[in-house]
Amino acid sequence: MLRMYLFITSTTYAQWLPGDERGFVSRVEGEIHNEYNTPIDANVPRLKKYAQKKLKGEPIHLTAEHAKVLFDEFQRTATYRQWKLCGLAIMSNHVHILLEVPDDCVPEKVASELKSYGSRRLNENFGKPRSDRWWTQGSSLRRKSLESVPHVLKYIKDQRNPLIVWISPEYE
Repeated sequence: MLRMYLFITSTTYAQWLPGDERGFVSRVEGEIHNEYNTPIDANVPRLKKYAQKKLKGEPIHLTAEHAKVLFDEFQRTATYRQWKLCGLAIMSNHVHILLEVPDDCVPEKVASELKSYGSRRLNENFGKPRSDRWWTQGSSLRRKSLESVPHVLKYIKDQRNPLIVWISPEYE
């Protein structure tokens, strides 16, 4: 069976809204900018204000306790689905996950399952947030080559202020 590497980035609810001055990946004027080394959209104040008005709760800030629950659940889900978890970083406002998955996996479904099962465990342990959501809609999904894996893992290791960073011993 052929395998692929999938690099997933997901932000927690209301942490990085469309229109943000830091830049954002979203559909603007019919185009989506989600490829390495390509321009991103940034600083669209009207879009950000619109997104803020639509919020149903406060922004989600993960804690060390949240991160531990998510780490355990991401490992459990990957094992159950027969995906190989290569590395991850969990920060207070986003996660980075590198997986090796069967080539026929649909990237959006992989990210959705991780976030869904992670949310379920967070709800069980901490209750549902007021917004009823732990994550923003969608994720950044990038297929990676075997040659790029060390670079992605270095990026994961180099995250600022992580709650958890984990690299599979196979890649240490």
